[in-house]
Amino acid sequence: MLRFATAILCSVLLATCTAAAPAPPSSVVSSAASTVSSTVVAESSAIPSSAVTSSAISTSAVSSSAISSSLASSAPASSTGSATSTAIGSTETVPYASDDPNYPAWNETSTTDPEAVHGSLGASILGPQNVPVALQNPDLLAPPTTDSGSVNNAKWPFAMSHNRLQTGGWARQQNVGVMPLATSMAGVNMRLEAGAIRELHWHKTAEWSYVLKGSVQVTSINSDGQNYLGTASAGDLWYFPPGVPHSLQATDDDPDGAEFLLVFNDGAFSEDATFLLTEWLAHVPKEVLAKNFKASMSAFDHIPAEQLYIFPSAPPPTNGAPVADPAGQVPNPFVFHLSQVNATALDGGSVKVVDSTTFTVSEAIAVAEVTVEPGAMRELHWHPTQDEWTYFLGGSGRVTLFASEGNARTFNYQAGDVGFVPASFGHYVENTGNETLHYLEIFNTARFQDISLSQWLALTPPDMVRAHLQLDDDTLASLDQFKTKATVVGPK
Repeated sequence: MLRFATAILCSVLLATCTAAAPAPPSSVVSSAASTVSSTVVAESSAIPSSAVTSSAISTSAVSSSAISSSLASSAPASSTGSATSTAIGSTETVPYASDDPNYPAWNETSTTDPEAVHGSLGASILGPQNVPVALQNPDLLAPPTTDSGSVNNAKWPFAMSHNRLQTGGWARQQNVGVMPLATSMAGVNMRLEAGAIRELHWHKTAEWSYVLKGSVQVTSINSDGQNYLGTASAGDLWYFPPGVPHSLQATDDDPDGAEFLLVFNDGAFSEDATFLLTEWLAHVPKEVLAKNFKASMSAFDHIPAEQLYIFPSAPPPTNGAPVADPAGQVPNPFVFHLSQVNATALDGGSVKVVDSTTFTVSEAIAVAEVTVEPGAMRELHWHPTQDEWTYFLGGSGRVTLFASEGNARTFNYQAGDVGFVPASFGHYVENTGNETLHYLEIFNTARFQDISLSQWLALTPPDMVRAHLQLDDDTLASLDQFKTKATVVGPK
């Protein structure tokens, strides 16, 4: 018992001396704490186990307090009001995160064959491999060491979608059939030659579009009998609420016609399951058609026996006007000229945000059009309640999805790829190439929302941030610049 008491007295004296002296390196602190603990365990064999437990806990508490006091006393003085010199430092309860470099091992322009090797991990590939695909996806074949656990596939290239070829154009789609993770949204990439028409139709879902090239004239009516005619050019949007009928026709502003992206707020959406005018009338008895339109049956002798879907036609007149309508025009236009909106310049890129606050009719889909310059990144962030459907317009980048419970996986993207980020998943978008990364963040919501990690930490008491991350005063002070959301962060 005397030897045990002596051990306790020594630990107290050690703590007192430590508090009065400059803080030792963390390895020395850990060693001292380990020595005290070992002494207590060694002396415990001479006393009852209940006394060992109680005394050991008490001694451990003294050691922890002494270590914390020492770390606090050694903290440098605060350089700004954002940090504090009296914060209590945290003890090392888990190992520090690795600082191993995790840059992509290669890219699509590399001339050497990719290998499944990252530092000392992995081994070369002995069997056959699809080299072009591997070059585009370095973080799948040789993942960063920060990847962990499992996250479902979050990349789909439209180049791998089955294409539906028609006279006058084509259409290919992405939905849960090819990317099961994307349950809330689906997309279609469509091309119309000049004058070609995507026939009159409607959907159970909302339809949102971004014009990639050329111009498209759209027509529609709403449930109040008000009609609409408008033209969307490259970089512009259109939106039709669920069930609202419409048509799409490429103009000859561009001799090649038009190409555009369509997004629907249902991951199970199929472009083959739309409600088409010709297909409906082909399945209605002609006497019923005659009765409905107060016409003769012979008036319908030449209606198509099946859907047209996409078909050629003469280009629409420039600056065409809607049909005269006793009810007037729709109060909220279905076209939004995003191409004419000035982007917000950022450190390392730019952003345009469009939701129902600016495009009033778009009540179910919102978008952020983002550019990220070489060496910059879309900051670490998440979207509180809505999934993100991403479409890459140009450049190359990578995204790591943090799915909670230690699960994280990194994906690489090129122009023409679709990405998907489930709601609340932490992520970033990093430009990994030598040209501007340009992409769309699309959400099934009326209002765009995101939460910035940097802004969160900048607006949290610095003592709380230090307790979690053990940042020094200079780093804590530098968080002040992020009190206003960065969105895109330029190179350091």
